[in-house]
Amino acid sequence: MTLRAGVLAVQGDVSEHGDAIERAAAAHDRTAEVVEIREAGLVPDCDVLLLPGGESTTISRLIHREGIAEEIEAHVEAGKPVLATCAGLIVSATDAQDDRVDTLNVIDISVERNAFGRQKDSFEAPLDVAGLDEAFPAVFIRAPVIDYVGEDVEVLATWDDRPVAVRDGPVVGTSFHPELTEDPRIHDLAFFDSVES
Repeated sequence: MTLRAGVLAVQGDVSEHGDAIERAAAAHDRTAEVVEIREAGLVPDCDVLLLPGGESTTISRLIHREGIAEEIEAHVEAGKPVLATCAGLIVSATDAQDDRVDTLNVIDISVERNAFGRQKDSFEAPLDVAGLDEAFPAVFIRAPVIDYVGEDVEVLATWDDRPVAVRDGPVVGTSFHPELTEDPRIHDLAFFDSVES
């Protein structure tokens, strides 16, 4: 069975996310058809969605202007899985602590942008993630930090005692960039537990 995976292609690591979902699908003897989303009308036909990084104010403005935001919200309401990374996490939050970001309100968290520092402060760290047997090589680039977690949100990983990966219903959000490694386990965790259950 082919999984239709929509990647929001406004900014960020679009092709890298596409490659990661294809690797994760292959591990389950599945194939993934990757659809780049730049306009409304494509999200409703997707089984899963990926919201990459980039600049959160730009992403927020474009998805609302193009009518994509409402489709993402409906996707989540239908219980379909989403993986939101870095700026995608910020846009998905309840509170971005920035009036310029019109959030999707699909993860009950508050985030602080660039909390781990600027581009020069990027780093990689072995991260213990709930559901994974071995540490994940997490890449942090201008990463946000989660400073409030709603009571129904599961914290999947922390770094320096701060949440950096969470699950809220069908949505998994990470402060880091799992698509920048060859390790597909975060994409697997976000999608295949939900799709195959």
